[in-house]
Amino acid sequence: MSPGLFMVIVSLLVVCPFLFGPVVHGYADNGDFWRVIYSNGMYPFAAGSRSDYFAYLHPQYHIMQYFNEHAVVVHSSQTLFVKLAQLLNGLLYSHKIFDIRFMGIVNFALYLGALYLLTVALTHPVRGIRSYIIALMVVFVFDDSAITLYMNSFFAEPGGLTLLLYAVAAILLLSRNVYRRRWPLVVLYFVSSALMVFNKQQNAPLALSMAVVTLGLLFIPQWRRVRPYILGGIAAVLLTGVVTFALISKQFNDINMYQTFTYGVLVEQQHPGKAIAGAGINRQYALMRNGAYNPPEYASVLPTNKATTKHLTSKLSTGWVVAYYIKHPQQFMALMDVTAKNLMVVQVGAVGDYPQSAGGSAQQQAHYFTGMSTLMRAFYPRRFAFNILLAVVLILVFSVGLYADIRAGATEGVLRFMLVLGLLSILIGVPIVSVIGDGTADLAKHMFLAPMSLEIILVILVADALNGRLWHAYREGAEQDV
Repeated sequence: MSPGLFMVIVSLLVVCPFLFGPVVHGYADNGDFWRVIYSNGMYPFAAGSRSDYFAYLHPQYHIMQYFNEHAVVVHSSQTLFVKLAQLLNGLLYSHKIFDIRFMGIVNFALYLGALYLLTVALTHPVRGIRSYIIALMVVFVFDDSAITLYMNSFFAEPGGLTLLLYAVAAILLLSRNVYRRRWPLVVLYFVSSALMVFNKQQNAPLALSMAVVTLGLLFIPQWRRVRPYILGGIAAVLLTGVVTFALISKQFNDINMYQTFTYGVLVEQQHPGKAIAGAGINRQYALMRNGAYNPPEYASVLPTNKATTKHLTSKLSTGWVVAYYIKHPQQFMALMDVTAKNLMVVQVGAVGDYPQSAGGSAQQQAHYFTGMSTLMRAFYPRRFAFNILLAVVLILVFSVGLYADIRAGATEGVLRFMLVLGLLSILIGVPIVSVIGDGTADLAKHMFLAPMSLEIILVILVADALNGRLWHAYREGAEQDV
């Protein structure tokens, strides 16, 4: 049995009973699902109160049997995943009721394909005990329930991670000459990168990270003739980032700016009223600290009322927020430390993971297979400065292989180094973008790709060390010397 197939079988045994068993597990609605379900022709069942959607997972949704008057609020590649799930639901279950498990089937099937390619890339061409250890490591890290719970939800995060893993696997497969035909992997890489950037509005800056990764393809000597096409691919990914940012609707922008203000500008500030007054905002809005745009219960000030829009939301912009943090650098660094404290909190804590029919308490969390997320949350240092220091150390570690392969005329270390550099830019950049774009609200969800990028790097590091290819391109028998 190949290590890749071994990983797939173990993953199925670990994840399927949890996601698709008698008790459905997933993430409840934190107030964001409406952006996806209504524009895709669905609406929720009636609930006792708004807080019920936060407290319990709702496994079924109505499918509209009439004209859908709801406009698209968020333009996203997530729609492709949702439409495929709806197609399966209609073929196998119902045209009137949508079961969230079909969303889970689509998400997990595509995710499993990405993990298979990643495992093949990490273990090729070795099929010894170390390769099966690497396969089990992939299961332990990426089948963590904090991640797989996203599958049974309408969050965009599982699609983003899946597409990122396809892009990473494609680069590693290219660097290690696993397959004779390379052009399908190049297509897979560019398509996955573009769709990942287009997955959600917060991913628009990640086009720069993927451009960094793509630069590694220019160092392949045999590809001199196709370099113009590679440069065209880089331009296409960057353009996708620009389009993703340009398509952010005013309504969506107002939501983000409101929470950037209440969960960012007003947080970690001893005198918030004085600080915002100096920036042109009425100091009375300092009372709205930690106020969500979608409050689960009563809110003293409605984010959507005319006064709030006129005197607050209309004055906020990304430029205003950046200028504010430039004037208050200590507050900004304090907020970055808040992101560091929450970097490894992958599991969404504000919502429940069980349906109400399971008999659990409101907002009850599942802890079925959470070894990796628990370890990282418990022991990972909680300072943003550590993230920067760790990035420097990892760059130095992988630069050894870069230098050795350049001297030897190999490209494996070059492609891997640029991949790691791009992933590190996600680790450092995503927390910054999260604070500027939405404050400290829903950090587990907004920073999701940052810890995932770090875990991808660590898996590559351990796997290459085990197979004797960390310091140089793979040499037959090298793993015997480890």
